Amino acid sequence: MLGNRLLPCIEAGIMTDSLTLRRPDDWHLHLRDGAMLDAVALHSAGFGRAIIMPNLVPPIVTGAEAAAYRDRILAALPEGSALQPQMTLYLTDTTDPADVVAAHRDGIIRAVKLYPAGATTNSASGVTDMARIRPVLDAMAEAGIPLCVHGEVTDAEVDIFDREAVFIDRVLEPIRRATPGLTVVMEHITTSDGVAYIRDGGPGLGATITTHHLVINRNAILAGGIRPHYYCLPVAKRESHRLALREAATSGEGRFFLGTDSAPHPDRAKLQPCGCAGCFTAPNTMSILAHVFEEEDALDRLEAFASLNGAAFYGLPANEDRIRLVKRDVPARYPATITAGKETVTVFDPFFTLFWHLEDS
Repeated sequence: MLGNRLLPCIEAGIMTDSLTLRRPDDWHLHLRDGAMLDAVALHSAGFGRAIIMPNLVPPIVTGAEAAAYRDRILAALPEGSALQPQMTLYLTDTTDPADVVAAHRDGIIRAVKLYPAGATTNSASGVTDMARIRPVLDAMAEAGIPLCVHGEVTDAEVDIFDREAVFIDRVLEPIRRATPGLTVVMEHITTSDGVAYIRDGGPGLGATITTHHLVINRNAILAGGIRPHYYCLPVAKRESHRLALREAATSGEGRFFLGTDSAPHPDRAKLQPCGCAGCFTAPNTMSILAHVFEEEDALDRLEAFASLNGAAFYGLPANEDRIRLVKRDVPARYPATITAGKETVTVFDPFFTLFWHLEDS
């Protein structure tokens, strides 16, 4: 298999490096709806599969709503797109276990998403009392339906930089003890605590890691002035945590896989006194990841992180088709912004020049 082999080649007299990978998947993606969906869908069209987040307004809470949203996504994708949307349901205090099981059985959803109420964008309808979702979790464990969790508590007395670690101890571990057999994906981990918990958590536990959390720490948001386009939830942490995430992502371990959490917001919603959380990384994610993995001398493990581990965790075959990343002497060009209807959306800037160019193989 050619995948993961770094090959020197000459193009138009210029020495380049190339890397061929199985087509990657994105196991945590926000596509929004309406004009925003129409604008951003094409930027994720090159992924093979993507777990689609259900936190619309109103949220996607039933199998019928998930099926209708999937149809809107497919209609927004350019012709010939590789992307196969993997739908999720938004878990609430009143979610019907029978509807969840039926939606999974009928191939409408891949997983269910747990948002603690108030934890992030459009999470006001999330779970307020974990005891109230016990019947749903039991039904999911029996049916083999994964639970994807936004791993932060929302208690005002808990410091925002500590909310992931507290969630593990106070919420996630009790859920897993009470529901044997429940498969759990801890989404967008941001701390060394999260990395350690995933490694020590036994079977049926995995984690997504975002592109931007491999690049930024909290200084990117706060040092030298507030930079709203780097504000995300979970918020970026101190440098030691970023380095722990890099080590996990580049380790090749099957518990860790790519979930970009690409989350587009109009600039007007980011640039206000109470701005929205999220980084729009879909356009340049693979170029950024190649840069990061090259820095860590781990290009041979990029395919595992982006293309193999997530599929294996979800019990799916790896994509058979390939993409090609080519490192050239000239920078890869990505837009600084895109237009969504009458809105402007800023593309994530990683603070370094990108020389890895993405191509279909």
